Parts: sequence; C-alpha cells; structure tokens
Amino acid sequence: MCAGSKNDRGVRLADLNWLQVTKIMQSGATAVLPIGASAKQHGPHLPMQTDYLQAEWLVDRLIQKLNILVWPTLAYGYYPAFADYPGSCSLERETFIQSVISILHTMQRAGAQHCALINTGISTIEPLEQAIAQCAMQNPCKLINVYHGERYRAAVEQYIDNQQGGHANEEETSIMLAMHPESVHMELASPGLLTGGVPGPLNRNDPTQANYAPNGVYGDPRKASATKGHALVETMFEDIYTELCYLLG
Repeated sequence: MCAGSKNDRGVRLADLNWLQVTKIMQSGATAVLPIGASAKQHGPHLPMQTDYLQAEWLVDRLIQKLNILVWPTLAYGYYPAFADYPGSCSLERETFIQSVISILHTMQRAGAQHCALINTGISTIEPLEQAIAQCAMQNPCKLINVYHGERYRAAVEQYIDNQQGGHANEEETSIMLAMHPESVHMELASPGLLTGGVPGPLNRNDPTQANYAPNGVYGDPRKASATKGHALVETMFEDIYTELCYLLG
C-alpha cells in the first residue's frame, strides 16, 4: 500500500451514493478518470472497444491495491486517425477538451485532493494536456499515458519482434491476448500499413494516398502472443501503480 493512503483498496464511483463518495474523498482517495475508446476500429481481429477493455482491466487491478475512486471510463474521445472506418467515432478536439474539463471540475467539487487521468490513447495526449492546463485545478492532476511508461517501453524493446506501426499491431494484439483472449480473432489478423506512414489519418479506400491501410492495421499483428502480452501488461501496470503511489505521497 502506498504511503499516505488510508485504505488498502479503491472503489468505482458508479457503485456508490453521494454520501459514500464524500466519505471516500475525505479518506484521501485519488480521483481517477480512465480514458479508453469503445468506438474505434482495431482491424478485423480486435474489437472496437479494445482501448476501453484495456482501461477497465487496468482499473480493476488498481482498485485491488490503491485508495482510488474511479470515475466511469470516458469511452469517447479525440481519435481522428480512424474516421474512415465505419463505427469509429471521434469527438471534435475542443469538445473532447471541454468534456474532460467538466469531469475534472466534478472531481474537484467532490473534494478530490489528487486526481489522475489514465489514458490508453495517443491522439488524446495533447488534448488531455490542454484540458489539465485549462482546468487550473487547485490540487494536482496527473496524466498517465499507459504506453509511455519506462518499464513498459523497455518490455516492448525486449519482447516485440515487429515494432513497426502502432495500431492493432503485434504489441497491442499481444496485450489483448493477455487481457481478453476471448475478444481476439487471430485467424483474421494480417499485416496492414508497414512502411511509408506519415502523420495523419489512416486511409482504407485509396491506394494512391498516404497511409493506405484497407484493414485498418498499422503494423503486423501475426507474431502476437499471450506470453508477450503478459510481460507487457505487467510492466504497464507497474508503471501506472508507481505513478499513482507518487501522487499519493
């Protein structure tokens, strides 16, 4: 248990009434907002809710170890790279920023002494930084980007053979094989965009344009495995846990 924490486990906001929320906040719990898309394509072999499932899996483990109050996962966000694929939803950048600011304000009004955003996205990083800056909260708010932790990046270097790309590739597919193997269909896994990627959205229809990826994959998921995934998710969890412990003091 982290120093400064009065409880040995957390709870989800949605399971409480407002009186219980008040008590949890008074205990010094850190308010946590997970961010993970549930309407974002991940190729033919992974579900649209891949990011959401990752966020929920991580939060389930964190609740077992830390005094945190977890707000419902924010399942819509700023994901413009995937707008060309049916079902993928991206909020306007400013809409996303203002939504996060509103949630942060509710955390502050609830009495949160500390708060953290656990972010499973990439295009969401800069807008989330902007939201934290604009919110001007009285108490500190920490942005934790789950794919950027030091231990995690070292594990990627060690275990992932094909590090090209960065979406529905070997790395992300391995993570899902560890977290939710029932949701992965490896028989549908195939390479997508491998070379020549440029900043901007993926393109599923026009092979003459940049970032052509008809299957929505950026990289090659075929060497993914649960063994690799378990190594990745353990280091990912350790990075997040360490960040939250530091926030708790």
